[in-house]
Amino acid sequence: MGFFIELHLIQNFAPSNLNRDDTGAPKDALFGGQRRARVSSQCFKRATRLAVAEHELLPVAHRGIRTQRLQELLLARLNGREEAEAKGRIEAALAAAGLKLKDDGKTQYLLFLGQTEIARFAELIEQHWDVLVPVAAGKSKKDAKASLPPEVVKQAKSILDGGKAVDVALFGRMLADLPEVNQDAACQVAHAISTHRVEREFDYFTAVDDENTRADTGAGMIGQVEFNSATLYRYALLDVPKLLSNLQGDQELTLSAVEAFVKAFSLAIPTGKQNSFAAHNAPEFIGISIRHSLPLNLANAFEKPVLPRHDQPLTGLSVKELAAYEQRLATAYASEQDAWGYLDLTGQWPSGKGQASESLQALVRWVREQVVNGLGV
Repeated sequence: MGFFIELHLIQNFAPSNLNRDDTGAPKDALFGGQRRARVSSQCFKRATRLAVAEHELLPVAHRGIRTQRLQELLLARLNGREEAEAKGRIEAALAAAGLKLKDDGKTQYLLFLGQTEIARFAELIEQHWDVLVPVAAGKSKKDAKASLPPEVVKQAKSILDGGKAVDVALFGRMLADLPEVNQDAACQVAHAISTHRVEREFDYFTAVDDENTRADTGAGMIGQVEFNSATLYRYALLDVPKLLSNLQGDQELTLSAVEAFVKAFSLAIPTGKQNSFAAHNAPEFIGISIRHSLPLNLANAFEKPVLPRHDQPLTGLSVKELAAYEQRLATAYASEQDAWGYLDLTGQWPSGKGQASESLQALVRWVREQVVNGLGV
């Protein structure tokens, strides 16, 4: 039997451009035959990772970092060593693990590593400084590994185990030429879409030259930026047993990871164009469903767009539609063991449907209790 935690959020954003496409316009999508505002899953994943760091929801040792600048990070940890020599040893150590640096010192592609993995690479280099011979120009990773003692190569390869980094465990990683260190994600995040139809709007702006004279009329710069305002439905799915496996069976860390994710995902706000729009709008509704049968994304509650009414907010109308659709779907597909907890500022979620919370922190505590019971901790 499965054990899933689902997050269902209704969040209204004031005029903004949180997530842009290649033309600078807010991302959108057709859904139910109507144009909808959209914020990509990648955008909210990054906002969630930033929220974990900003609110210090997890210690640094259990966070990951996505970068091509692994050499720079290792140099900082080896700052007592001569830089040229350290660079040669770093390249050799990474080659032993199956990673190669380009001529500019960056890795061939973005790596998603735990802080513990980076620390262990630095320890490996210090421990085997004398045998880590710098990689000769033009030498392949295979040749570089062959020139090192087998025990060093084995130790280097063992480093890439995820390092109990929670965001690596949640969102997974893929290294094309090192499939053995790939990690399947324990979390899935949907693209957020508006519950209603949207149209793009345009802001024509001018910038004034403070040193302009009266003789020189006109603006110093003119331009335009596209934006929209939307009530979004956001959905994320967390496979708890998979998260526990990715965190190497560490139950206490898994509980902390679930708490951190629920709080960070709820607080996550993308940074796009915020200096221009300041759309810092918290969710009006956070629903948490504990599923033991199969996951149920509720986006189809809005296949028919919610129609604005002058006497009711779109957030409340959206929550009402979400509850009605979930009831229909649950009758057909839900398990008797499924449960709901929620924080509702709209007053539209049925009072008898799940455990109500007055604050986000109280909702997070309820989720932790469900995971403790579900895992038998």
